[in-house]
Amino acid sequence: MRTVRFETKALDRNHAVCVSVLEALDEADARRQLVEQGLRVISVGRRWQPRLSSPRRIPLAVFSQELVALLDAGLTLVDAIETLTEKEHQHGTRRSLEQIRDRLFEGKTLSAALEDLPASFPPLYVATVRASERTGAIREALVRYVIYQQAIDGLRKKLVAASIYPAVLCVAGLLVAGFLLGYVVPRFSGIYEDLGSELPLASRLLMQWGEALAHHGGATAGVLLAAFAAATYAATRPGVGVALAAAVTRIPAFGRQLRTYQLARLYRTVGMLLRGGTPAVTALHMSAGLLDPSLRHHLAQATGAVREGRSLADSLEGYGLTTPVSARMLRVGERTGNMGEMMERIASFYDDEIERAVDLLSRLLEPALMTVIGLVIGAIVVLMYFPIFELAGSIQ
Repeated sequence: MRTVRFETKALDRNHAVCVSVLEALDEADARRQLVEQGLRVISVGRRWQPRLSSPRRIPLAVFSQELVALLDAGLTLVDAIETLTEKEHQHGTRRSLEQIRDRLFEGKTLSAALEDLPASFPPLYVATVRASERTGAIREALVRYVIYQQAIDGLRKKLVAASIYPAVLCVAGLLVAGFLLGYVVPRFSGIYEDLGSELPLASRLLMQWGEALAHHGGATAGVLLAAFAAATYAATRPGVGVALAAAVTRIPAFGRQLRTYQLARLYRTVGMLLRGGTPAVTALHMSAGLLDPSLRHHLAQATGAVREGRSLADSLEGYGLTTPVSARMLRVGERTGNMGEMMERIASFYDDEIERAVDLLSRLLEPALMTVIGLVIGAIVVLMYFPIFELAGSIQ
């Protein structure tokens, strides 16, 4: 689901003007987020960023790992950034690192320097660094973020890997069926016309489809390409993504796993921020963009309850953002004072559950797809040869 950055101005309860940058699906979503925070909207505008002059994105994981290695070697933060700048050969990345170095020389904090490069450093990363600057544990915060990002990327890679083989099966099946219909079937049709025998209805329909595909192959290919381009374009639209997610959510098995996946991301993100020293309300607010609009509304209500003094565990459970397991673990985390660590453990528990579900689904889906593709191709072959079988039977 693709988000857009919006520059916003709003009035808080003390009638002070708040200027901020939000990530939202569209302008209406940005306004809704402000209202859910108890703010009165003044203006919302899409943040403009020049494309030609914008620096190249800095690879976040590599930057964090290299910075941690230099800090472990005893370099100061400024020396570490300067070292990374000197060893960088890519012009755009080097320019971005030079900008960070110059901000540090001006006396700004690292979080303030990173905030000036929103294309490379998301608000979550900046908030993690800012919280660690209060305690002087920047190295630990960077390590924690690298571990967090690796866990998120690992789960995403598993989901993508599980979908590759079914996709390849579908494409291969479509190509074989298209070859049979567009090339083989028309030639059989010519043979049957020469024989002058009456074909069964199913075989006759198959021959007609094959001839139509052979005679209008260019137009058919154009329509298919246009449909693929339209589907690809629609998939990039935020509204389409929301609609598809809502449709999948209505399917009981898929909806439950999709909700678990979102909760895993929420708990892992909030847990990392809490361990870094970020207040609970701020951590919940920053994590809202990870959820679909329906769950985001529940999270906004839970955030309001925490702001009013209700416990984090009760707030999340009261607004449907827990499961029986996570609710119990959250209460234990509150009693022991390790809420951040407990939320990361809950996320790991969810990750294992999702991985088992994906593995089971792939084990069921792959044979089912192979069976369906085999039946379709087999039906085409049988219908092509069925008149020959009948003719051979009549000769005997």
